[in-house]
Amino acid sequence: MLENYFPILMFIVVGLAIGAVPMMLGWAASTALGNNRPDPEKLSPYECGFEAFEDARMKFDVRYYLVAILFILFDLEIAFLFPWAIVLNELGWFGVASMGIFLLILVVGFIYEWKKGALEWE
Repeated sequence: MLENYFPILMFIVVGLAIGAVPMMLGWAASTALGNNRPDPEKLSPYECGFEAFEDARMKFDVRYYLVAILFILFDLEIAFLFPWAIVLNELGWFGVASMGIFLLILVVGFIYEWKKGALEWE
């Protein structure tokens, strides 16, 4: 009965090895070959524009969220337009109408972004 579970055990062991071996090799290579000389520039916060260890109740500027929504709008649009364009001949008018509705929803989101001023950089 236990021999039926052997392939599952091997799958788990191989999966853990595939995940653990590259991490161990990277750690060994970084300790053997790398040097650890942190400077203030390397340790400074990046991309978010504020110190990482401040008050957790700090307020964010709403433009940060608007830019994120704008990215999602354009990213989703492109991600759904490519497969749709490939099978457009097979979908017919139903496909054109459904994509038109989808694009209309995205345009409404884009207009919202525009009205909130997310496209204006200071």
